[in-house]
Amino acid sequence: MKRIFSDFLEAIEGIQDGMTLMVGGFGLCGIPENLIKALAEKGVKNLTIISNNCGVDDWGLGLLLRNKQIKKIIASYVGENKEFERQLLNGEIEVELTPQGTLAEKIRAGGAGIPAFYTPAGVGTPIAAGKETRIFNNREYLLEESLTSDFSLVRACRADKMGNLVYRKTARNFNSMMAAAGRTTIAEVEEIVETGELDPNIIHSPGIYIQSLIQGTQEKRIERRTIQA
Repeated sequence: MKRIFSDFLEAIEGIQDGMTLMVGGFGLCGIPENLIKALAEKGVKNLTIISNNCGVDDWGLGLLLRNKQIKKIIASYVGENKEFERQLLNGEIEVELTPQGTLAEKIRAGGAGIPAFYTPAGVGTPIAAGKETRIFNNREYLLEESLTSDFSLVRACRADKMGNLVYRKTARNFNSMMAAAGRTTIAEVEEIVETGELDPNIIHSPGIYIQSLIQGTQEKRIERRTIQA
């Protein structure tokens, strides 16, 4: 049985200033939005955030940006977050931009206990500065180190009380690999069911990777609403 919280601030009690956090989601899809709101309310500072992007100005990780809670972000995309852009251009935040596939593999490798791997992505670009390269089959590859975190905050559709998680469609995105790469993983879920109710064949994240659960209702905002004229 996993620890199941009913209060989001209590769920993140162990997160302290200066920690490294992985935060699932892609844009606003599949983000642990209530856990992020709790971080904003708690006011922890000097965080290193590993995430695909940094939300939008008024939602998701954008809330932490606005509060100046993020010291460094490792991401693949700046996006349309104006405050992110402003802080980056003014030197107020350290940003490590990483090719999206490389970022995904750095996280996956971290969760698998693999310290580093070679990839052709980034060879011959500023990303390769100071990094080891090797030739395999007459092609140059770049050595990239894996990523882990003090805490991973993920979002799932359903969980059982053993912490087994099921994600919904594209909301799975970075969540499943981040669940494995955090030393402590907190899962925000839409529904918690009894152990045994989930079909073992559809479980995406085994409960061995999850330390605690909390059920919440999400707004599920749309990053850019597009409708037919």
